[in-house]
Amino acid sequence: MLSTLQSMQAVHNGTPHLLRLGRLFSETVLLRIDGDEFYLTFEKGKLLGIAEGPSRKTPYRFAFVTDAEALWEFWQARPAPGFHDIFGIVKMGRGRIDGDILALVKNLRFFKEFMALARQGSRGA
Repeated sequence: MLSTLQSMQAVHNGTPHLLRLGRLFSETVLLRIDGDEFYLTFEKGKLLGIAEGPSRKTPYRFAFVTDAEALWEFWQARPAPGFHDIFGIVKMGRGRIDGDILALVKNLRFFKEFMALARQGSRGA
């Protein structure tokens, strides 16, 4: 999973459109997949680092918690209904959003497009 996130980081930091969308987003986000934790640190839209957890000392603004199978379905070129969106995954009971949901909603398009970077058949993935 770490290699996938690192390839997403490389594509993301080379995509002016996403950097523009996230220019006001400077937060740490927790991505928990099957119990594995990854802390994504964004600064003005740029993904500066990915730190593996678990860590009780790393503060985060919000967390997206899901299982690897649901995330793999989300990353398909044409996801099945319900797996097309992070909120679809949550609605089906395969994911959860914790923390400051307002920070997510304010930057929803940025975060959704970042998460879709690993989608098979997408640009750079």
